Amino acid sequence: MHVEHLLGDTSLGLRLLWAEDALLRREISGVTVTDLEDPARFVRPGEVVLSGLVWWSPDGGSGKADRFVSALRDAGAAALLAGEETHGSVPDDLVEACVRHGVPVAGVPAHIMFRAITDTVYLRQWGGLSRHHALPENARVRLSRLLAQEAGPDAVLAEAFAHLGKAAAYVFTPSGRTVAVTEGAPPVPAREAVALAADGAGMTASVDAGGISPYERWLLYVPDPDGVPPRMLHEVAAVLAHCQEAGVRRPSAGFRAADELGTLLAAGDAREDGTVQAALRRCGLPESGPYQVLVADAGTRQPGLDEGALAEGALLEMAGHAVGAGAPARSGGGGAGAELGAEGESGVAAAVGRLPDGCAFAVLSGVPAGWADEVWPLVEDCAPGVVLHGGTGTSAAGPEGLGGALAQARYALTSARTTAPDASRLTDAGSLTSLDALLTGVPAEVRTAYARTVLGPLLETGRPAIAVLLGTLETFLACDGSWARTAQTLHLHVNTVHYRVERIERLTGRDLSRLRDRLDLWAALLCR
Repeated sequence: MHVEHLLGDTSLGLRLLWAEDALLRREISGVTVTDLEDPARFVRPGEVVLSGLVWWSPDGGSGKADRFVSALRDAGAAALLAGEETHGSVPDDLVEACVRHGVPVAGVPAHIMFRAITDTVYLRQWGGLSRHHALPENARVRLSRLLAQEAGPDAVLAEAFAHLGKAAAYVFTPSGRTVAVTEGAPPVPAREAVALAADGAGMTASVDAGGISPYERWLLYVPDPDGVPPRMLHEVAAVLAHCQEAGVRRPSAGFRAADELGTLLAAGDAREDGTVQAALRRCGLPESGPYQVLVADAGTRQPGLDEGALAEGALLEMAGHAVGAGAPARSGGGGAGAELGAEGESGVAAAVGRLPDGCAFAVLSGVPAGWADEVWPLVEDCAPGVVLHGGTGTSAAGPEGLGGALAQARYALTSARTTAPDASRLTDAGSLTSLDALLTGVPAEVRTAYARTVLGPLLETGRPAIAVLLGTLETFLACDGSWARTAQTLHLHVNTVHYRVERIERLTGRDLSRLRDRLDLWAALLCR
């Protein structure tokens, strides 16, 4: 199948925006759906790339478009099919980048599902290939039955590869968590799984399920590229997509249990009436600790993405790692996946949901110390265009300590946002061991108000004389109140330092001979 054949399918209504005749005769080897700003590692030569363009924004303009298209060119993509739904049309910047880099580009009308295009490539246009290049008919029938029975990915994967004997196949998430694996295939650690998917050593196919956060997407991986026909791989990926989408839609008895637990914990009441224990039971969590609490939020400039759902998806993926390989995941608020709660093979149980203000949170039991620090870097790398912040509280010994652990985690989350506003970061409340670190957890508006109240006229930096006093105060406190060292550092006479400090004391109403007043002023400088 060539690019011109796909564009000529009138049922798809694809709108050619630019291509040279020779480029239209490129043969299509497959389809990749991506909304990453840098898609290079997921695109194979000859593939058509489908993108909803959620990565593009007017402020990024031509720079983002040029980086995206140059990555497609370097990967050998056959063409770019750009969705028109997100921005109403394909941005001119993107079309111009395609012209510069020689990548054919066409618009996908808003009413056309990407699945229709992948079906056209893999099922209809390739339908004339010999039978050994696709799933046997009896395997398709059995897979259809499994989907009707709402079977999980392990059962689907086992059935799909059963006729190939000992063929090894895996379903990974972007952070390397193993969702499913064929019998007899060796386990793959998370970091190794991420590397395998990136280096192209085997054969991969994206599982393009709808309603899934970028942290939870599935990738079908086969180590032996000669052991499985490419079309079969993509057919199995399509079946797995149905499997994952069914998990998203499937209601569960504990659908709102995690959200209800979050409401109780956010209220901060140390209840002794068993209410929290009952909420823990409904989430599948044990009634005795210790527990670990995490909170997270996400920021992105990509339009059309639910930031709360992104943060919830990230915590679901982290919880999946903690519970164990292949652990299902479901949020109390209706997030993607199957249900979390029951203990996994590691003895860990988890519940993920939303707090009343929409902040994503997770409660886990049985996790080892430091597990979040190990898993966080794997998860944050799954969505390069998203800034993910997280906070963890100290371990709660029992249900009565969960409210306090949640408050600590939220404070640590504020610290993470303050110290790294433009980069993903996880902060543990136990790491806030200095005054400047502690103050990063105070909301910005409170810090600003405190600095203005305590420093008062010293913040009038437009007046040179006042600016000199502020610098003197900073140096005096940094020198631990030593007149001699302050004078030496500022290259002043000691009497001049005394004079300036007296003026500072008059303007602020503080006595710099008192430790308490020094601490107040130092804290105000840090808040500033």
